[in-house]
Amino acid sequence: MAVPATVRIRRALTAVVLSTALLAGATACGSGGDRGQREEISSAAAKELAVLAVAEPDAAAADELAAATPEPTTPAEKQKFAKTRFVANAGLAAGATYQWIVKPYREGKFKKGAKGRTFALIKAGLAGAFAYNRLKAAAENAKGDPLLSKAMGPLTAGIESLKGLATKLRKGEAGDADIDAFNNVINGVKEAGKNAGAVVTDKVPSTSQLTG
Repeated sequence: MAVPATVRIRRALTAVVLSTALLAGATACGSGGDRGQREEISSAAAKELAVLAVAEPDAAAADELAAATPEPTTPAEKQKFAKTRFVANAGLAAGATYQWIVKPYREGKFKKGAKGRTFALIKAGLAGAFAYNRLKAAAENAKGDPLLSKAMGPLTAGIESLKGLATKLRKGEAGDADIDAFNNVINGVKEAGKNAGAVVTDKVPSTSQLTG
């Protein structure tokens, strides 16, 4: 099946964004920095792009399908739609948080001197901003379902506390408390969804979603 033009365009935009980020990372190493490290970053980026590119068609198709879904009209339809969007947004936030923040942090990839650190921090910064925005959207979606809205109420402050962590992640300044903050909020959102009949599962976002 041919790849739609929208998918090809999004792939091109994704490549431009990540290429720019990688160039910035290499520049941060200094013009007189270790050449091997810069080559290592480029190699890691190539592998990452190869993996993520595979998911692009499905992710784009899913986005287009969601955009084409008619708006709900009855109260029951609106409530169901709200829960569906909540699950989608919370799942993307959870997937991005674990894949590009929690997991690499636990593996020591954010530590100074670690292989691929620059690229890992770039991805973590993007993931941090993305997760915060998706959590905000999920909290807004929750307002369409009384039970879900009540369960999400106590988590509002926790979600808002994540706002500035993307910058700390990108700069390599995030510590245990920051990673725990993301983890705790995600776990709280999952628990709230479960209690309201809206089970959240991790969904790793595509590159276009992460950078868009």
